[in-house]
Amino acid sequence: MLPTPRAEQLASPIRVALDGLQHSLEPTQFVAAKATRSFRVAVDNYSAVVLVGQIAARITKIAPGVTLEFRPSGTLNIPNLLDRGELELAIGAFLEVGERFSRLSLLDDDFVVVLRKGHPATDCRELSTEKFVALSHLSISSVAYDTDFIDRALAPHGLKRRIQLRAPFLSAVRILVASDMVSVLQRRVAEELVRYRPLVIRRLPHSSPTSETAMIWPRWLDQQPAHRWLREIVTMVANSLGAK
Repeated sequence: MLPTPRAEQLASPIRVALDGLQHSLEPTQFVAAKATRSFRVAVDNYSAVVLVGQIAARITKIAPGVTLEFRPSGTLNIPNLLDRGELELAIGAFLEVGERFSRLSLLDDDFVVVLRKGHPATDCRELSTEKFVALSHLSISSVAYDTDFIDRALAPHGLKRRIQLRAPFLSAVRILVASDMVSVLQRRVAEELVRYRPLVIRRLPHSSPTSETAMIWPRWLDQQPAHRWLREIVTMVANSLGAK
C-alpha cells in the first residue's frame, strides 16, 4: 500500500500539529535531573569538533535520563527536517533562515594554517607570503565555507597557492600528519586537533575573515521548556569558548 498524493501533502503539517499538541501537554517546568526525553540535533563538522563534546558532557552529567542524537548535517535538508519535527535543533553556518525559524549566533572564528610537527616550515614562527605560497595545500571539500579569501589576498602580489589535494574533513588529520601539506582551518578546530595530534598552528601571512556558527530551530518551540533548556546548554558551552 502507498499513500495518496493528498496523504503525503498532509503528512508534514499533521506531524507538526501532533508534535505541537504533544509539547503543549508537557509540564511547564523542565526538571533536567528527572527528564527522560530525547533531542535530535544536526551539526556541521565545525560544531561536531568544537561544541558536541562539551554539550554532551554537560547534558549527561546534569540530565542522565536525556538521550542525545547528533546527526551530521552535510547531506540533510535541515529546514525540511525541522519543519517535520524530525530535528529539534541545527547548529552550523546558517546565515539566512526563513521567518518560521529562530536563530541565535554562537561563535565567530578566524582561520589559521595547520601543519605537522617537524614540517620544514615550522622553523619559521611566522610564515611569509612567499613561504606560504611555496607550500603544498590540502583543501577541505566537506565544509560550508570556502577559502577563496586566500586567493584574493594573494592575487595583488601575482601569487597563487598550489592546492595539491582536496579531501573530506575526516581525512584531513591523517593526511596532514603523514605529509608536508598544510591546510587552512578555523582556529578552534585547529586548536582541538593539535591537542591530540602531532600538529602545529601558524598564523596566516595576511588578515583572516571570520566564519559564524549559529543555531536555528522552529519558532514555535521558542517557549517550550525542554527546548529552551537545550538552547541554554548550547549557549553556555559557546560562551565558555568565547562567544560573540
